[in-house]
This record gives sequence, C-alpha cells and structure tokens, in this order.
Amino acid sequence: MTLDSIDIIDFKNIAEQHLTLSPGINCFVGDNGAGKTNILDAVHFLSLARSMHTLTDAQSIRHGQEAFLLDGRLHRDDTRPEQIVCSYTRRGGKVLKYNGKEYDKLSEHVGRVPIVVVSPADTALISDSAEERRRYLNRFISQIDRRYMNALIRYNAALQERNKLLKTSPAEEMLLIYDSMLEATADIIYEGRKSLVESLRPLVEEYYALLAEKRETIGIEYRSELQTAPLKELLLASRQRDIVNEHTCVGIHRDDMILNIGGYPLRKFGSEGQQKSFLIALKLAEYTLLAQHTEEKPILLLDDLFDKLDMRRVAQLLRLVAGDIFGQILITDCNKHRLESTLQEAGAEYKLFTIAEGAAL
Repeated sequence: MTLDSIDIIDFKNIAEQHLTLSPGINCFVGDNGAGKTNILDAVHFLSLARSMHTLTDAQSIRHGQEAFLLDGRLHRDDTRPEQIVCSYTRRGGKVLKYNGKEYDKLSEHVGRVPIVVVSPADTALISDSAEERRRYLNRFISQIDRRYMNALIRYNAALQERNKLLKTSPAEEMLLIYDSMLEATADIIYEGRKSLVESLRPLVEEYYALLAEKRETIGIEYRSELQTAPLKELLLASRQRDIVNEHTCVGIHRDDMILNIGGYPLRKFGSEGQQKSFLIALKLAEYTLLAQHTEEKPILLLDDLFDKLDMRRVAQLLRLVAGDIFGQILITDCNKHRLESTLQEAGAEYKLFTIAEGAAL
C-alpha cells in the first residue's frame, strides 16, 4: 500500500498543504511543534478514521476553524488507484468516503489501509495499565479480522449495559441475558488474542535480536481469566462480587499482554534502550503479520525516531526497514543532519521535507 499524495486542510496546525510522497522513505524534519507529527496523524486518520493520539475529532480541527479535510490518493501493491477522503465538521460530524462512496459504518473501513505506528507514546504499552495493552491488541487484530472486530463491538456494548444494570436493579433474569450476550462473543475475542500473541512471540524475539545485537531473553505472553474456566462459570462465581462492586469483575475486558526481559517484567527491569528496542521489535512483528494477512505492505510511521535510541540502534533499524520486506515509510525527526547522515550510513534512499509552522518548505 502506497500513499501517493495527501491534501490536508485545517488539521491541527496545518492550514492547507499538498504533499506528493515517495513510495519509499519520506522524512519530515523541523523544530518541535512545527507540525511533523501532525502529518503522520493525518495519514493515520485516513487509515483508521481517528487520531493516533487520545484526541477527539473536534480537537483535531485547527484553532478558529469549523472543520478539517483530509484527501489521500493511494495505490495498492497491484497498482490499483484509490482515493480516501475524511472530513469532520463541528456540526455535522465525521464523514469517510472511499472512492467517492460514503461508508454506512466507519468500522467498515478498518483494515482497508493497513498501517503501523512507532512513536514515543508506545511506552504506554509498558508503563500504563493492562487497558492500554488490550487496546493495542484490539487495534491490531481489528485490521486483519473483521469477525473479531464485530465480536468486540458486541461484547463492549453488552458489558456497558450489564454494568448499568449492576448500578441500578441487578435482577437475576436480566443478568443472565447479559451473561449470554457476553459469552456469545468472548471466545472469539479470546481465541483471536491468544493466536495473535503466539504468532507475535517468535517475530518479536527475532527483531529484538537484530536491533539490540544482544542475547537477552525476552518474552511476550497472553494472560486471560478464560484460561482457567469458561466465561459462563466465571460470571456465575463472581455474581455477588459484581453486585457489591456495581460492575463486571471478570471477563476478557480484564485480559493482559505480559512483556518480559530475562524472565522479569520489562517495565521494572528493562533499561530505556531495552524497552524501546522491545517496542520497536513488537511493531516490526506487527508489520510482518499485517503484511501476511492483508497481502499488502502496510504504511510504516516512525515518529520521533531517535527518542531513547542510540545512533547504533537507529542505524540498525533503518537498515532493516530500508530492505525489500518493508514498503512506504514516513519518518519524523527534529535534527535534519542527524537523520540524513544515519540514512546515508544505512544506504537508504529517501525524500526530505522540511516542516515549519505546519507547512512544508
């Protein structure tokens, strides 16, 4: 998948910008706050119809304006041309069109433009709660498995209604109905996450060894209460606890993905460099699996590439992604000379954009 060009109007700090991109490596350099990451976020919006940050759609509109517009021209690896237009207005909401046709549901677009993001925000996968790691798994699997995404939507809707019931009048008859709704989708989600983590594990180990050039033993595993018993049994056993706490205390909404180094938690025992290498290895593994499932090379976004990585590891990463396995790449960095010298050392061809005040110079 290649993004040939993108038009951006009133998005974040970008007033109006047209960019024609290289099918290979595209570099965006400029001072902090110039708008480099906003360009990557615009590409992410075209892929998944939302920001890669925890922002509402309205917060992505340029200050003082009422709407934003993103227009991307793409082609697939078989050269088919496509157009994706995403717009949002404060009064009318969000509209997403594929080749001129509006989607009935935005979820129908997920997976059409596979994308992988590596950014400083990835550290939340290590330092934050299990919710962040579940969110990562959900985003990833939803790009390759529509059945999983539909099951997740139904599970979350049933969970929300069940929790409302627990806060008001938790009649046993109604609880059993919601239990049945959760059970109908939980196994699909459980099996999807379990299978994905099993597929990720050897790839993460392989990429970490290439990046770190060390023999540290790393691990990644999936942990779920459904490993101990079916959800029906778990819900019944937790009935009184649910009523007392006024929310559902068991289920796949409590799953976690465990990250280890040397047999110990990565969060506590991994250095900054080790953690960053682990996260990049995870994202490269994600890229590989996405490419296999979609039969397209995803767009790879590398935001603030040098954050917490030394020059040697960055050079090794760039040598990896400059190979034939990877497709189009968008990179941001605040140091033009550092990025160019590292790319040249890696023997990579690239197109350079200098960004200032939301515009490419």
